[in-house]
Amino acid sequence: MMTITESNDNDLRRLIFDKERVVVKFVDETCPLCKALAPAFARFSTDPTFKHITFVRMNAAENPVSSKEVKMSGTPFFAIYRHATLVDCGIISTEEALKELLLKLK
Repeated sequence: MMTITESNDNDLRRLIFDKERVVVKFVDETCPLCKALAPAFARFSTDPTFKHITFVRMNAAENPVSSKEVKMSGTPFFAIYRHATLVDCGIISTEEALKELLLKLK
């Protein structure tokens, strides 16, 4: 069973090199959409379909380096990495869009 890793600017660099596939959810604690998508993100992290993906959550305000790296333009902002390379990123507002993003890492 996969869990969601809380990360920061320093740890993210190590994580994307250590793990083949990583999805990062950048959140703002005051963002209602971030809270609304949290159950889906947690559910996908335990879904056997996505067992090969490392799920990471980061506070956008506390991690300016990573936020700038992916050119974060708002929250909830998701970034996916494969072999330490940014594959795709953007603001996601629905569970279906999140699932489509995760399927790009299969």
